[in-house]
Amino acid sequence: MNTDITHEPQNNRFEVHTDGAVGYIEYEKSATVINYTHTVVPSELGGRGLGTELVKYALAYARVEHLKVIPSCSFVAALIDKHAVYQDLRAE
Repeated sequence: MNTDITHEPQNNRFEVHTDGAVGYIEYEKSATVINYTHTVVPSELGGRGLGTELVKYALAYARVEHLKVIPSCSFVAALIDKHAVYQDLRAE
């Protein structure tokens, strides 16, 4: 199974293409903040941890780009809350 995640800045999202389906996390970005608005993993890809991998990739991107994160997506918010390593990324 190929789980390479790509950044698609023209679509404001990160994507993973696997087994003919696409999972993604969408965002809105300003100079200092990135708002992760929606994470989608098609049901046929469910249970593989792809949503978690997408969010971790997106959070790593925010860290490298020195962006604070607004987790409008509840899945993103839950992952940040669960892992202390991401707490410093949360926008005030």
